[in-house]
Amino acid sequence: MLYDITLRISYAFGKNAASGRQILRVQPKELPGRQRVIAASLTFTPRPDERVDRFDFFGNPTIEAAYHHVWSEIALVMQARVRRSVAPPALDLSPKLEQLAGDIERYRRLDAASPHHFTGASPRIAPDAAIERYARQQCQPGMTVFEAVLALNAALYRDMTFDADATDVNTPASKAFAHRHGVCQDFTHIMITALRAVGIPAGYVSGFLRTIPPEGKPRLEGADAMHAWVRAWCGADAGWVEFDPTNGLVVANDHIVVAIGRDYADVSPVKGILKTAGAQKTKQTVDVLPLEEAV
Repeated sequence: MLYDITLRISYAFGKNAASGRQILRVQPKELPGRQRVIAASLTFTPRPDERVDRFDFFGNPTIEAAYHHVWSEIALVMQARVRRSVAPPALDLSPKLEQLAGDIERYRRLDAASPHHFTGASPRIAPDAAIERYARQQCQPGMTVFEAVLALNAALYRDMTFDADATDVNTPASKAFAHRHGVCQDFTHIMITALRAVGIPAGYVSGFLRTIPPEGKPRLEGADAMHAWVRAWCGADAGWVEFDPTNGLVVANDHIVVAIGRDYADVSPVKGILKTAGAQKTKQTVDVLPLEEAV
């Protein structure tokens, strides 16, 4: 599937900002055999005084930008054309859940794809007894790893309610799970916590999700949004498989990957500091347009 993607982020300040520095992870990620980035650009208005383009440890495109002069507003525009070519696994090649520890132990490397980075606590993921009990309730004897992840994915979709007003970016997974309300970030953090609790390496994926308007209704410009979902390591033969608990499905061509990490702290789209005072207004819009609709 071929997509044109546009992300616009704008900031307006009540008083001029004296300086600022940001780290951005908003450009789609190259994934051999699954996602090809044909073109991508990120432009700033005004232009930053410093800009460094690099890749982080997990191979995510990362841009660091700094301003040294006074400014009252800033606008970012990311544009990309991406070909997405992935389908849910046709066969379950994962081992039985009780055999997964052996596969993890036999993985001797500490590269970015290593499951060892995704087994314990991380900045936004802490052990939680209630989430662990819930996870173990979904794991029936004799399940394969893929079946266990799929069961937990379906359970969270069933038991959680999407509620944009229930949490914010700093809400811990334990609180969102206790109230059974949250957004995609919460669904993802809860599922990662649950999977790690039963011994399944799990990580966080940020990206874009193609949305389809109701039949007969026009597609609204800017109506798409950045999204989050889960990647689970399903053994040496199956490898990493992605699941979307917010929508209760195995990820395929409608999900465009931007960054992967242990949790949101590794992949936050915009992170930084600025020196300013007064009110601040932020606006974000996303368009994910299949190329067939664009021509």
